[in-house]
This record gives sequence, C-alpha cells and structure tokens, in this order.
Amino acid sequence: MDYARPDALVSTDWLATRLDAPDVRVVDGSFYLPAQKRDPKAEFVQQHIPGAVFFDIDEIADTTSPLPHMLPPPEKFSARVRKLGLGDGNKIVVYDTTPMTGACRVWWMFRAMGYKDVSVLNGGLPKWMSEGRPVTDDPTPPRERHFTSRLNNALVRSVDDVLGLIESKREQIVDARAAARFRGEAPEPRAGLRGGHMPGAFNLPYNELLDPATGTMLPADKLAARIAASGIDPTKKVTASCGSGVTACVIALALYLTGSPEAAVYDGSWTEWGGRADTPIVTGA
Repeated sequence: MDYARPDALVSTDWLATRLDAPDVRVVDGSFYLPAQKRDPKAEFVQQHIPGAVFFDIDEIADTTSPLPHMLPPPEKFSARVRKLGLGDGNKIVVYDTTPMTGACRVWWMFRAMGYKDVSVLNGGLPKWMSEGRPVTDDPTPPRERHFTSRLNNALVRSVDDVLGLIESKREQIVDARAAARFRGEAPEPRAGLRGGHMPGAFNLPYNELLDPATGTMLPADKLAARIAASGIDPTKKVTASCGSGVTACVIALALYLTGSPEAAVYDGSWTEWGGRADTPIVTGA
C-alpha cells in the first residue's frame, strides 16, 4: 500500500541526490519546548545539512500574541521567508532533529500560507546522519527571493471555531497529546493549565504515527490502521490539536499522506484552551 499523497514526504536518498538542484531549498525547522533546555538555532549553527537555512518557529510567528508561536500574518511570513532565500518556484524540504515535529509544523505553516510545494524529510537529521550523509557548520548566506503568501483559512482554527465545532460536530477534533495528559491524569508541561480534553475529542498521540526505531512516518498501511484504531473517520475532516500547535501537525501530515481531507490545526491548542476558565473540559478516557 502506497501513500495516497506521497508528495508531502521525501526520503534521505531523494534529498541526497538533489542537494545541489537549483530549485530545491532545505530548511531546518527544529523546535524544542522550554523545559528541554536546548537551543535549536545554536545546534543548527554547529551542524546542519549543507545549504540549509534555519526556520525559527518562535520568531516567524505572531509575536504580539501571548500564546507561543502562533501563525503570523501573511505579510510577516512572506517577509521572513524571503530573507531565508525561499521563494515562489522552490521545492522546499523541511527537516528537524526530533525528528518530524518541528518539520511538520513548518510544513503546515507553508500550506496554511497557500504554498504547496513543500515536503518533510522522512526521519529528519537523525536518519540523515545515521546514514553517514554530510553535515556542515558553514553558513549559507541566502539570496532574497520573492515569496507570495495567501492564507488558507480552511487549514487554521481559532478557539471560537473549536467551540463551534464541539456544538455542531462538523469536524472531528483530534488531540495529539499523550493519553495520560488527554485523560487529565498527567500534568501539563506548561504551568497553570487545566488538565483533560475537549468534549468529544479523539486521542491520537503523535508519536504513535512514527516508527520508534527510525523516527520515520509509519508505512501507509500501518498509518491508516493506527488512524482507524483511534476512532477517527478518515473520510471526514479533522481539526488537530496538541499542547501548542506543533505536534498536531504530525496528525495533519499523516492524514494528508493517507488521503483524508486536509486537516486544520487549532493553533492555540491546549495552551490556550487549558489556560482559559471559560472553555469546556472533560477528563477520563
């Protein structure tokens, strides 16, 4: 069984043979939670895939929002990615060091801004390096290019949208957090948030969509089986949520690969929902 939409994922072999292609741009989208005490930009400077540029999820964001790394306005997104040398007509390949979480967020951000020729490197930098492929600490000064952003509202959901979805059930709400957090049995990594989940939400922990040995996306048949086992109807649209809008994008990529309707992402996710007093929360399975 093959992926229904294989364009969103490229292999390390595919990238290795195209590193010097003039229309391919490589992007490091690595991201860590504050508690992890790692600096993805500093790690990028120390080693990255040759020719890559660093996409800072926390800076290419709506920094006026009190919530972390919210999607920026289209004009800010365009301005920032132009300076990274990413432009119209490029094939953009995103990787990270986790692997897959930050890269999936960047993949979704580009698609939310109307840019479709973007893929995730399957297995990310860990797989690339495990195969003995080249990394460098040489900076690659980008040449600014023109980039056009057009926000695709079908891929983004707000807190008001989600409140409406709970009432109407027009879309399935799927939570990518670990099961214990979903049930309200484990504390949230961000202080001050209530535990539990949105009424009617399904739980599909993002890491269950990845091969634990290789950090790659599960093969198509196993991916489809895992999605079905969560209770999701793969023929209906999903709004994905998580802690802060990053790992939800792994669900979005998995659904895209298996041919489901393109998922939306609740950008504020549990940081917003669990941090408010006026949003409904349930606990348990």
